[in-house]
Amino acid sequence: MSDLAPLARFDGLTASGLRDVTHDPAALDSSGFWAVSADFEGRLVCARFSDVRREAVPPPVPGAWRGPAAGDWTSSLDRDTYTAGVRRIREHIAAGEVYQANLCRVLSAPLPDGGAGADVDALTALLARGNPAPYAGTVRLPGHGVEIATASPELFLRRDGRTVESGPIKGTGRTEADLLEKDHAENVMIVDLVRNDLGRVCATGSVSVPDLCVVEKHPGLVHLVSSVRGRLADGAGWPELFAAAFPPGSVTGAPKSSALRIIAELERSPRGPYCGAIGWVDADRGTASLAVGIRTFWIDRTGPAPLLRFGTGAGITWGSDPDREWDETELKASRLLAVASGTHPETGRTA
Repeated sequence: MSDLAPLARFDGLTASGLRDVTHDPAALDSSGFWAVSADFEGRLVCARFSDVRREAVPPPVPGAWRGPAAGDWTSSLDRDTYTAGVRRIREHIAAGEVYQANLCRVLSAPLPDGGAGADVDALTALLARGNPAPYAGTVRLPGHGVEIATASPELFLRRDGRTVESGPIKGTGRTEADLLEKDHAENVMIVDLVRNDLGRVCATGSVSVPDLCVVEKHPGLVHLVSSVRGRLADGAGWPELFAAAFPPGSVTGAPKSSALRIIAELERSPRGPYCGAIGWVDADRGTASLAVGIRTFWIDRTGPAPLLRFGTGAGITWGSDPDREWDETELKASRLLAVASGTHPETGRTA
């Protein structure tokens, strides 16, 4: 276990002075500033901090992060297994069981020196330089098995009082010209799912779609992004919101229940923080920002040697080409892995 102090860093805020930790989402409706990590499989960790200050992510300190060697990463699914999974999902679609499902793989690599002193906040500093992202941040709770550095581009839930908003991403390419009709159809499909999820806890008639299939540019790639907004119904709080919307629809599929069953059938490793939710809740102000846990690294110290893990995946529809979907997972991972291994030119070599 790391001996680094608990810390959270999001949206220009740094939180320290850990007060308490709970797995109960109802605590997020109480008081204080909370860092939140929800694994895809449902494990929720909410950490309340006493000291919250305005502070930008500091510049990287040379040598502060020592990542895995670039060639040390292994994948839970190799190319042949992944493309076979894509074909299997297309069979489920042909049978009418599902319209779309995300197929993901988890990459793992050993940390140098047995992970001694490995600090996800130092990795966050590198990511801020090499892959800036709107929902980037750190959750460092070594005593509770949470060490996460995220460069997520995707909003899971933003809350301002009773107003909630989600920003699902579906459709990825190197440039806008790479985006296909399949990507637009997939985005619309997931928007409909998110509308339905939020509609379960929002006032009747309050759910709207302010933006549909907007092209957003990110380092090395582009995404299609939409937004879904609603007003929470009376009596609905964080437990009801999580029950209705988690796990995020953009990283599961539609219908969600069928997609989750297919994911369990085809994937060989738990997703953990990847595709879960990561962010902060200010219960005193009634505000929050939780990202979908994509473009996310986490340290796993549960085995004989600590590993750095990272997830990547793609949404599969009837129009999916298996090799193209594999290539999309590679595109999403390549820049981030280079940053974590210290070989990306914008970060300088750190390993």
